[in-house]
This record gives sequence, C-alpha cells and structure tokens, in this order.
Amino acid sequence: MLLDVRTYTCKPGTINTHLNLYKEKGKPVQSKHLGQPLLFATTETGNPNEYTHIWVYKSADDREKKRAAMWADPNWVNYTQESAKLGALEAQQNKLLKPVDFYQFTPN
Repeated sequence: MLLDVRTYTCKPGTINTHLNLYKEKGKPVQSKHLGQPLLFATTETGNPNEYTHIWVYKSADDREKKRAAMWADPNWVNYTQESAKLGALEAQQNKLLKPVDFYQFTPN
C-alpha cells in the first residue's frame, strides 16, 4: 500500500476560490480516475492557506497507471489549465508514505 500525501499552499485570500474551482471541475475527473481520497481537508490550525489530500494506492505501479490515465483525460488537463489561470497556488509538497507493518491500516 502507498499513501500519496499532497499539501498545497494558496496565495492569501484565494483558497476558497481555488477549492470551488476544484469542486466544480477537478473533483469529478480526479475521482473518476483515482477514486475517493482517504482525506481532503483544510487546516484548522497552522497556515489557513493550506489544504491536504491523501490518496491510497495498492503500489507505486498502481499510482503511476491511475495518474497517467488522469493526465490523459482532457477534462483533467482543462482543469489544470483553469487552475493555472486562476493563479491561486503558491506551493505544493508531495510525500509518498508506506504504512508500518505493526499497525493495521484499513481505509474505508
């Protein structure tokens, strides 16, 4: 199992506009290819301009195939272009994590 933890930082004052664009244009196509995330959340404390989502994959190969299919989808490309035009994103941090063997991980 592989967890893809992605944290994005938006320019101050733009996070809600960015998330609304994602909800309308990005979420449907991303969910089509990746399924539902384990988590998609904004921060309660810390930087109010950040949000994080976590995707669960069977393996690195599973992740690569699903993300390649998503990037081949014109609707995803269109969303990323609209997001770039909006200009809200300031930074992105990605981590790939493997759960330890001594805790049982059972995503819903």
